[in-house]
Amino acid sequence: MNKQSLEMIELELAILIRRSTSISSNKKLGTLDRSAYLLLRRIANRGAAGVKVLAGEFQLDISTISRQAAALEHKGYLFRIPDPLDGRAYSLQITELGTKVYKEHKQARLERLAEVINDWSEEERKVFGQLLKKFNHSFI
Repeated sequence: MNKQSLEMIELELAILIRRSTSISSNKKLGTLDRSAYLLLRRIANRGAAGVKVLAGEFQLDISTISRQAAALEHKGYLFRIPDPLDGRAYSLQITELGTKVYKEHKQARLERLAEVINDWSEEERKVFGQLLKKFNHSFI
């Protein structure tokens, strides 16, 4: 592997993370942090899930997912569905308010991203998206 290529990727990733973090903390993008957005997005798009399943999907500890979910539940964005077979277990489902906040946040993120890549060709956008997806799947 070419060291120069690796160093370029490492640097550009560090810059990307820094810039995307500052963009997502922009109040125009709403009140959701990255972890809250991802949890709401997952549940909104794929349905209710238990903390063990979510922890596996996000490659996080169950305690981390539980803490993040509790914060979203406190805000009224999620609610618990008890497991009828196991009184201790539950799944998390998104509320109407959670869906509304998630959709608003997603729209603001999409608008900001569109501004950033406005002068890219559709082919560049497509290739970039495919490479990002490939890169993210490399971690699994």
